[in-house]
Formats: sequence, C-alpha cells, structure tokens
Amino acid sequence: MTQSLALSDDQASAFDAVTELLRGAGIDLDDALLMPPKTKTASVMAITGKAGSGKTLLLSELYKTLETAGVEIVSGDYESRKRRDKRTLAILAPTNKAASVLRFRGVPATTIHRILYTPVYDPEYERIAEWLAGNGDRPEIEGLTDQALDRAHAFYQNNKSIPGALAAAGLRGSDFITGWKRREEPLDVGFIDEASMLDDKQFEDLKEIFPTLLLFGDPAQLAPVNQSGTMVFEKLPERRVLNLNRIHRQEADNPILDLAHALADPQVDFYAFERMVEEAAQRDERVVWGQRVEVDLMARSPVLVWRNATRIRLINAFRSVHGAPEDRLLEGEPLICDGLELPLKHRKKRLDLEARGLIKGAQVIFLGEGRKPGFSRLHVMGAEDPQVSAASIVKIEKPDEEEPFIPFAARMGATFLHGAAVTIHKAQGSQWDTVQVFAPDLYAAARMGRSEAGQPLWKRLAYVAITRAQERLIWVVRNRLSKPTGPLSVDDLRSTPAATLTLEADTDP
Repeated sequence: MTQSLALSDDQASAFDAVTELLRGAGIDLDDALLMPPKTKTASVMAITGKAGSGKTLLLSELYKTLETAGVEIVSGDYESRKRRDKRTLAILAPTNKAASVLRFRGVPATTIHRILYTPVYDPEYERIAEWLAGNGDRPEIEGLTDQALDRAHAFYQNNKSIPGALAAAGLRGSDFITGWKRREEPLDVGFIDEASMLDDKQFEDLKEIFPTLLLFGDPAQLAPVNQSGTMVFEKLPERRVLNLNRIHRQEADNPILDLAHALADPQVDFYAFERMVEEAAQRDERVVWGQRVEVDLMARSPVLVWRNATRIRLINAFRSVHGAPEDRLLEGEPLICDGLELPLKHRKKRLDLEARGLIKGAQVIFLGEGRKPGFSRLHVMGAEDPQVSAASIVKIEKPDEEEPFIPFAARMGATFLHGAAVTIHKAQGSQWDTVQVFAPDLYAAARMGRSEAGQPLWKRLAYVAITRAQERLIWVVRNRLSKPTGPLSVDDLRSTPAATLTLEADTDP
C-alpha cells in the first residue's frame, strides 16, 4: 500500500487496523479493490489521542488513500446518482467551525447535520453537477458560456465543491438548488471528527446511516452535557479503540501544546500551572500573559469562560465599549445560534435554515437588518456558503436579570445569543488563530474542587480552552477590558449577496 506521508509507529498501526476494518467491509486498500458492502450491521472503530497526537493527519491520509482507491467522497452539497457498485465516504464534524478546520487542511468535510439532508437540484443544472462529479458528458446549458463551464471545472478540480464550482460559473445557490430533503437511504463509510462531542442519540443516528463508522476523538476533552462525563467511544470494546500516544511537535516546539499536556501531571495544581503559563509567555510570543481582555479580538474569537455569569458580564462590557444601543445590533456583532423556533408546519423552512448552517451552536456575524422586519443578514462562520438572510430572534442577556432583552425579533425563525464570549463547553470543536482564556473562571473551578471522570474539572476546562488556539494563546488574569481600536467592521467577510430564506409561501402540510 502506498502512503503519501511517513506515519509514526502508532499512526501506522492505527492505519493498518482501519485497513483491516475496511477490508471486512469490502474495501481492499492494498489492491484498490472495491466490492459491494458485506453487511448492514454497524461496524465501529475509534482512534483517540490528545491534541497534537496526529489524529487529523491520520484522518487526512486515510481519506486520500480511499479516494485513490476509487471510493467516492460524499459531501453535503451534492450527491451523484446511486450506482450499485459505488462505495462512498463522508467526512463529518459536529459543527461548521470544526468542519471548516478540516476543509482548511484539504479534507472535504461537512457537518453531521448537513449530511442528514440532501439538496434538490434543478434538473438543468444537475447535468453540470453530474459532469463535474465524473458521471456525465460536458453539457450545453443555455445562458452559460464555455468559459463559464471551464471556470466551474477548474474550481471543482481544486476544491471538490459543486456549489463553489457553480458560483465560479456565475450562478447563485437560488439558481440551482430548489429545496432540501431528509436523507432516505443510508450511506457507506463515515469518518467523524471531534467525536468527543457526540451524545448517545447522535451516535445511534450515525450508526443507522453508516454501516462502517470511524470516530476520531480526544478523551481529555469535556464530555457532552447529560453524558455523565462519558464519551461514546469510551463505551466501545477495548479492541475497537486505538489510542495515539506519541505527541507530534512542530520543528520549533509548540508552547501551547506543551501547556495542554502539562495538565496531565497530577502534581501540577492551578498555581503551578499559572507559573508555567507565565514562564512560557516570557520565552515565546505565542503565549501571552494578559492583564485584560482584548476587546478587538472578541468580534471574531470569543473569550472562553466557565461561568455563565462571566459570559453575560463580558458580553455586556463588549457592547458597552462599542456604544451599541439597546434596541438594535451593530454590524459586525458576533452571535451564536441557539436553535430554531419554528412550528412543525414550517419544517421545510427548518431544513432550509439548518442546511445553510444555522444549527445550534453555529457562530454567526450580524451583517445588518434584512429587508423585512425581524430579518437579519448573517455570515455563518465556517459554512461553505456563509451568507444568508433569515428571520431572527436575537436575545441579549443582562446581568442579574432572568429574562433577556430582545432588541428585535421575527415571529419565528432562528434564535441567537450574543457571541463575544462563550462557555468552554460550547467552544469544543472550534478553533481560532488567537484564543483568550478567562483565567479567573478556571481559578474559581479549581477552588470548588470539582472533578469530572476522575480529573479535576479545572484541568479539563483548561485543556479544552487551550487547545482551541491554533497560533496564539492569551491567558487573561484580570477582570478588565481594553478599549477598542476602532468601530466594529465586516470588511473581512466575503461580501456576496445573501440568499433570502423566507417563511412565507410554505406549502408543506
């Protein structure tokens, strides 16, 4: 078998174990031989390891090997016509942001939620999609020039995104996608990244969809709420869980990973850990001993906190220093989708919103009010087609007040909380270039002496918070906020027309 990159011993052992799993499912990677699936019974394996152990690298190498062997990659944006001899792979993550981290590394990932729904294409443009996917001849489409089709083809070769390719040809989503439908048939092989975030119900749903399921997860992270500190892969038979023990470092070492792994030492208490952070900050600019929260970063990278009260105070401080009025949002304010408030009869619109990335926990930037009262123009962070217009219910929580303030609201639609600060639990699955961790909250957790799955809670919180940082970690030690260097802006976001998702004229019963 040819691997494009040399793997460490534990990665190579895991690769071989997955190869054997796939051979049992009818996919022989050694001989690039694909046979029909042998069973419909779910076969599950997990690859676990802490941050820096190479889980993502292994996932990427397995994806490349499967694609080279002829396995078709199924994404959330288009699924070609079924063939009896076709074998497929879907690579999923629990959140838009987690999926976008994989896509940034060249892995065509989508969200778990998105794969539950499939887009319905206009038949004329479906001919282009089939051609791009290699299942048809080059079409002739009225209104599209050869140059436009060439642009679409060139884009697809590099990005493997049908909507992106059609956009390169000058089309918008509303031109070629007529709606969304719930997936009716199971898929084949599924890779699930950030599997520590899965709850039991999601795990059971995935086993129904994928006869062969491979989970990638970090056992040192926080378990989902209501899971009693247990992750789904911890319930698998021991022989089905492969742990990557070796920690791979960058050439010049990675001080952020060093700090994350130092938390595993039982002798390291909170005070000793803070000394380590301070010493790391003196040696390396990638770690910062922060005397205040940097407000400019909060618009795109939320402050990570433990306590809900801290989150609400920081959000209100952020809005205050930007002079945000109580009765409206400013362009550029960050939001977190808190779910959808839609009656059953509007289930088609629920599919529309969810398929566009407005799922619970999605990070969103407010671009301005929509044309209709209660509508918002939004940029969904990490989504492949990020800009939408949707009926919105925005809630601004206030310190010491039970009921949130609602600056404006549609009668029904997507609900949002402010996103300048989020809890560490909600941050799982996301990464940002720079992350601010509010250390006074972790100190409070340490003083309470709480534990989760046999480890001090503050250590699990610190580990998750620290490993959200890709390039720089700011360990904030004071309850202070800087002044902004300028007004909020949306100049950094791609400015394309937003596709309107209305709630009128829904003909579903």
